[in-house]
Amino acid sequence: MRHYLVCLHFLLLLSVTSNLPCAFPEAYADDDIDIQLPATDDGLPGAGPIRRYDWFRGLWTERRSAWAKRVQQDQNSVVFLGDSITQGWGDDLHGAFPDMKVANRGISGDTTRGMLIRLKGDVLDLNPAGVVMLMGTNDLEEKAEPQTIANNVKLIIAELKKHNPQMPIVLCEVFPSSAAMNRPADRIKEINKLCAAVVRGDSQITVLETWALFANDMGDAKVEEMPDLLHPNEIGYRKWAGALRPVLATLGFIETQSDDFQPEPGFVSLFNGKDLTGWGYRVTPEKSRAGALKWMASDSSVIWPFVDTPVNFDGKSVTPEGRYLAKNGRLVVTTPPEGRKIQQLYTIQDFSGNFTLKLEFRASPNADSGVFIRDPQLQCRDFPLAGPYKDLKNFKSGDWNELVVVVKDGTAHCTCNGEVIEAAMKVPATGPIGLEGDKGQMEYRRVRIRQQ
Repeated sequence: MRHYLVCLHFLLLLSVTSNLPCAFPEAYADDDIDIQLPATDDGLPGAGPIRRYDWFRGLWTERRSAWAKRVQQDQNSVVFLGDSITQGWGDDLHGAFPDMKVANRGISGDTTRGMLIRLKGDVLDLNPAGVVMLMGTNDLEEKAEPQTIANNVKLIIAELKKHNPQMPIVLCEVFPSSAAMNRPADRIKEINKLCAAVVRGDSQITVLETWALFANDMGDAKVEEMPDLLHPNEIGYRKWAGALRPVLATLGFIETQSDDFQPEPGFVSLFNGKDLTGWGYRVTPEKSRAGALKWMASDSSVIWPFVDTPVNFDGKSVTPEGRYLAKNGRLVVTTPPEGRKIQQLYTIQDFSGNFTLKLEFRASPNADSGVFIRDPQLQCRDFPLAGPYKDLKNFKSGDWNELVVVVKDGTAHCTCNGEVIEAAMKVPATGPIGLEGDKGQMEYRRVRIRQQ
C-alpha cells in the first residue's frame, strides 16, 4: 500500500506541475555521477530513510541534471528547498513573488536526508540570498522518528549557516496531513516542536507557523486546501504565499518601495515610516513585573525582559535587540528567535481627551501582538488562528487590515475592517499608544491620530 501511495502522489504531482517531462533520461555521462542518487547509505551524512524507488531515482537525476545547467543563472536567488509540496508550486511559485528571484529546489518524494545529500549542488552552489525550508513529511511515511528528522534539519541548517552566517533562513513548520496518509497529527506536531527547539535563540532563522495555518480542528489537513490530504491546491498555495509575504518583506526580498500614504485632514502621523522617532521603551510597571515573573516561573519558554530606564529611539531605525524596526513605511515587530518574548514599544507622547486612532496591521500565521490604548491592551493578532475574534467576516489573513479606535469619554470603540471587536473598552484619562510583541511577526503602518 505504501508503494502504491507513493506512486499515486507522484502521478498527482504530474497533473499539477507543468514543467515535469513525461519520461526519464535514458543515460547520463560519467561526469554527472554526483548528480545521481547514491546506491547505498554508506558514508552519507545524516540518518533515516533515503528513497530509492525507480520513479524517484529517475526524478532525482532528471531534476538535478536540469538544475546543474542553471547554477550561474540562479545565483543569489531565494531558494525554496523541499519535496513535492515545494516542487508542485512550480519554478516561479505561481508568480506569488514577481519581484523576487526564486529557485525552486523541491523534489517530489524527497526526505530530509536526501535534501542534506544534495544541499551543496542544489542550494549552496547558488550562493542564495535566502533559503525557505519545508521538509519532513515524507520521512514520516517511511517510518522515521521525529527526532531523526529534527536531527537532519539541524545538520542542514548547520551547513547553511557555515556557508553564509548572515543569510536569512525561513523554516516552515511541517504542514498537517492525515493518519490515513501515514502522517498523523501528533507525529507532525512533535517534529515541529523538536525543530523549533533546534533553532531556538538563533536570530538567523525565522520559524513560520504553517502547521496552524492549514490544520483543522483535529489537526489534519483540510480537503478544500489539500484534496489528497498532502499536497496544496491553488487555494493552499495562496495561503502559503500569504504567510510568507510579511516575513519576506521584513527580510527585504519583496515590497521594497516606501509607502507614500498621506494622513487624512486633521490626522497626525505617529510613525514617519522611516525610523522610530517618537517611540521608545518605558519602565516596566511593578504590576506587570509581578505578573511576568509568575508567568515565566510557570512556563520556561516565555521571556519577558524588564525595562528599568526609559529609552528614546528618535532617529533609530531599529531597537538594539532588533525586535522593532522601521522598514519601507512599516513598523515591524519581528518574530522573536526565542519563540515567545514579551516587549512593548510606546509613543513618547501621552494622549488625553477624546481621539480617533487609525492604523493598518498585517500578521504572520498565529502571530500575537496588541495595541495599548493609554494603558489597556486591545488584542491585535492573526485573529482567525490566535483569536479572540475568530469569526470576523472581513479579516484578510496574510494581508493588511484596518484598525480604528474611537476614544470618547473614557471608553474606546474598536473596529477591524469595519466590524466591531470591542464596543466599549474602558481606558484611563491619559496615557501613550503602545505596540506589544509576543510571538510571530506583526507589522503596522499608516499609524495616525486625530485629537478632539
